[in-house]
Order: sequence, then structure tokens, then C-alpha cells
Amino acid sequence: MDQQHLLSKRVKSLSESATLEMTRRSRELREQGIDVITMSIGEPDFDTPEMAKQAAIRAIQNNDTHYPPVPGIAPLRKAIADKLLRDNQLHFKPSQIIVSNGAKQSIMNAMFALLNDGDEVIVPAPYWVSYPEMVKMAGGVPVVIDTSVEQDFKITAQQLEKAISPATKAFIFSSPCNPSGSVYTHEELKSLAEVFARHSNVMIFSDEIYEYIQFGPRHESIAQFEEIFDRVILINGLSKGFAMTGWRVGYMAAPQWLADACNTIQGQYTSGSCTISQAAALAAVTTDPASSPEIREMVRQFEERRNLLYQLLSQVEGMVPNMPQGAFYMFPDISAFFGKTDGKTIINSSYDLCLYLLSEAHVALVSGDAFGSDNCIRFSYATTPALIEEAVKRVAAALKKLH
Repeated sequence: MDQQHLLSKRVKSLSESATLEMTRRSRELREQGIDVITMSIGEPDFDTPEMAKQAAIRAIQNNDTHYPPVPGIAPLRKAIADKLLRDNQLHFKPSQIIVSNGAKQSIMNAMFALLNDGDEVIVPAPYWVSYPEMVKMAGGVPVVIDTSVEQDFKITAQQLEKAISPATKAFIFSSPCNPSGSVYTHEELKSLAEVFARHSNVMIFSDEIYEYIQFGPRHESIAQFEEIFDRVILINGLSKGFAMTGWRVGYMAAPQWLADACNTIQGQYTSGSCTISQAAALAAVTTDPASSPEIREMVRQFEERRNLLYQLLSQVEGMVPNMPQGAFYMFPDISAFFGKTDGKTIINSSYDLCLYLLSEAHVALVSGDAFGSDNCIRFSYATTPALIEEAVKRVAAALKKLH
């Protein structure tokens, strides 16, 4: 008996994560014995640094296995406040830090704390796949601002001003950006901050999870601008910069009134993050990435892979790759292939192209429509140079069959 009618309107309004869907499809093909190259996963292919692993082992040996405080253990919250001062010159008190089960929960906590039904949240595209779904889950309405490869996938102050309405409650973006790898400069952030300064009711979610994976100048946070500092919700975590995806530790730094509200919310549906993971996170957060050979080597290899992938994709006729300044993704424009066919499949969207490349080239990518930019597809270069070369070779051969 089909009991779908029992499901809530809320869950029916949500879409499956496109990255998880492509991972599932890739796994199904592998189970059939097909050699699939996966460039769809947003996860560093490096091991967690030794200092974090050893800290977790010590926590287990010391029986640090009891309920933690809901907002995180005191040493970790202080260490995060110290890190924000050390790396970002931002002054937050430990009480303004809430540690969660991943940065995704940190965002969701704040969404639940802020949004009422019908509140608008501005989301620049391309965006991380979960942003609009999170807004909808909390009863809000996502308002998307479109960008293109020609503008390096970054919005302008003029676009932001035009998108703000009396119903606007918040704005959410990431820099470095998933999926484009684009990084906002100091001047670009300043121009956005000047707009926000004129709209005092708009809260700003700044997702900085890829902070340490940058290839140009140092990371810039929009929280640095004093006129909007008390409205910034800074989101970060350990997953990307420290290759700790499975440890599930993220955090937010926010105005005290909002941090208190998120503490209440988290206390009602998950309580505190795993004590062992928090011990590992404490060791990571107190480590200056500039002095960590493991982190420096990871970023160096990502930059080499970026350069390789850009070089290879630039040679594929019809693709227009961007040159990302951070994260580990490339987001080429592939709209030149729309309307083409191999005689069996017609390519009408980025999703069609990704399914075609998975079937024909056995390369798993993520369609741009999942990120709000249907003209593009996402390559993750969190894999070896040899696999990057083989993947692009396969993709190029498959694309040549389209006419």
C-alpha cells in the first residue's frame, strides 16, 4: 500500500541532493563491473592530519565519552574564537560560537532561528545545492540572483540591491564558492557590505568552509566590515580545510542573541556534537594552517590539479572553463552542447549532458541545474592527476560524438 500521502508537505517540497544522486548512480554502475571515474564528490581525497587523529585517540583513552555541552566543549569554543582572531582579525567571544554536527547543521540552526513563513532569502547562483532546500525547509522563499562564467560567477552590488525587497530576511553565499571555486576580493565584499549597510533588517550568512583552500591572496571575510559585523552569521568547519568530512564538526560565529537561539534549537534535536570529534577538532583549530606541512601539501596538490584540469578542459571544443581561485571544483559552461545529439540522446540541459557522460564516458559529474546554473557542469578535482587526465580524455571523446 502506497502511503506517500502520509508524508508532510515539507519533505515533499525537498529535492534529493544532486551530488548524492550522482554518487548513487556511479555506485550502481560500479556494482555492474563498470569502471567509473567519479568527479562528483565534494570531499578532499586526503587523510585527516595526524595531530587530529591522535587527539581523538587520547580522548577515547581518557574516557571522554559522556554528554557534551550543547553548544560545544568550552576549550573548543575558545579555540575557535582565538582562530577567528588569528586568521581573520575578527573578535568573537566563545559564547558567540556554537559547535554543531557539521557546517550544514550550523546553517540550518540559524535558518530555523530566523525565518518565518514567506521570508525571502537571497541566494546567488551558482549556489551550494542545499541552500535553497534549507530555506524552504525553514519556511522561507529562496530568491536567486543569476551570474555567469563571464563575471566569474560573482554577483555585483547592483544585482544585490535590485534583489532586496521588504520581505528579504537574509542573504547566503560561500567564498570560496562551491561549485565554482570563485573567491570574492576585498573590494567586491566591500561593495556588497555597503549595500547591506543600507538594509539593516537583512542578515548575512557567510559560508567560509573552504577558507584554507585558496590559491591567491589570503582569505577575506565579509564579517570584517564593522558596519555589518553584528548581522553576519559566519559558518565554517573542519571538513574541507582539514580533510575531516566524516568527523562531522562545524561551527557558527554569530551575534549573541542568535547564538543563544541556535543553542536552544540544537538542544532540542541533536544536543552536542560527538566528544571524540570535538577533541580532534580542538587539535585542528589550534593548528595554524600556515605551519602545517599536511595542510600546505594538500593545498599545493589541489592547485596543481586545478591547473591541469583547466589546461585540459580549455582544449575541449565547446567547453568554457573558469579559473577558480579556491575550493576544488571547476564549473565550465557547456551550453554549446545544448540541442546536440549522438543519434540516441538529445542534450537539452546540463542534467542530460551529465547522464550522457556517465553512460557514454563513465565519468560522474554534477549538473549545473542543481546549483542554479543550468549552462554549466561541476568537475571536482579531488582526485589524482592520472584520473583527471583519463576523465577528460573520456569526456572529450564522448562529446565529439554529439552533432
